[in-house]
Amino acid sequence: MKPEASTQSGLPKLVTCPTCGGDSVYAPSNPFRPFCSERCKNIDLGAWASEDFRMPTTGLPEDQKTDDEQ
Repeated sequence: MKPEASTQSGLPKLVTCPTCGGDSVYAPSNPFRPFCSERCKNIDLGAWASEDFRMPTTGLPEDQKTDDEQ
């Protein structure tokens, strides 16, 4: 078994939860890391599934055909 991640002071490493911004223990004892809870993990998964994290695009170049145009 691997030891838990900890700082030099022996305390567990704390990171910021990407969803709520609260403290989250970044160690094997937290199965939802880097999230603080299952709720925050599921909120993030829902946002990903509904494509809230998509990258902006300017569209296809004019000379590039899509599968429908070929």
